[in-house]
Amino acid sequence: MNRAEIGNVSDTAFAVAHYRAEETERPDALFRDPLAGVLAGDHGKQMGAAFPVPWMVSQIVVIRTCIIDDFIRDVVSQGVDTVLNLGAGLDTRPYRMDLPESLLWIEVDYPRVIEFKNERLAGQQSRCKLERVPLDLANVPERRKLLAATNARAKKLLILTEGVVSYLSVEDVASLAGDLRALDRVEGWIVEYFSSELMKYRGRRRVRWNMQNAPFKFTPPDWFAFFASHGWKPRHIGYLVEEAERLGRPIRLRGALGALMKLRALFIPKERREAFRKFQAYVLLERI
Repeated sequence: MNRAEIGNVSDTAFAVAHYRAEETERPDALFRDPLAGVLAGDHGKQMGAAFPVPWMVSQIVVIRTCIIDDFIRDVVSQGVDTVLNLGAGLDTRPYRMDLPESLLWIEVDYPRVIEFKNERLAGQQSRCKLERVPLDLANVPERRKLLAATNARAKKLLILTEGVVSYLSVEDVASLAGDLRALDRVEGWIVEYFSSELMKYRGRRRVRWNMQNAPFKFTPPDWFAFFASHGWKPRHIGYLVEEAERLGRPIRLRGALGALMKLRALFIPKERREAFRKFQAYVLLERI
């Protein structure tokens, strides 16, 4: 059998759902997502195997899910009444998280993704008010209409872009950052952070080949400086390695890669080792 290939960005959402379904089946699961497998299906399993270093990506997906869940609980407890999930993919938080019934959750993604999700989850009851909007975020005029309408409906608004900005160009992320900053009711924006070292790794030939149909485009010289220049600063940072250890699920390196990293750790300076521990994170941004 030929190895399955990731065909587009939407395929990555199937892989992520598959990893969540795998976590759900563990006896020591950090979260339970019974609908993840319903959405992922066999296609999700194939896409999960198509990622470069899939066993590493699966660990990252689990920890990032926990980090974002914690961010959401925190802001909702502080009065956020609307969550706008841009590039929602196959996320199921409105069904699996303990959320207030009064909370409005709006999912936005390509029309084909929204149609698929509506079909697969027909009859399932969300725990909060849930709406889905079919929209290509690259359609800037329509995106701005949606943002303005959502801002007008909310008292306190949270923006979620889980696994989205990596696939956007620097110019596209700058445009989105400006659009979101213009909304006066935005309390925060959840977005992924990755270090310059991780960006270099993503630029390697094997990674580029695996992800050729869904390439990583967002490579600013300095991640924090980029967002600061567009009016955003971190409120909370959840570094994957640190959060994984806190949760009792440290990220493991396997085989030759694990042996190589252990060997390198004997010779590299302490500050480099600490930098490696902060290679990737999820960040709750707030406006400057």
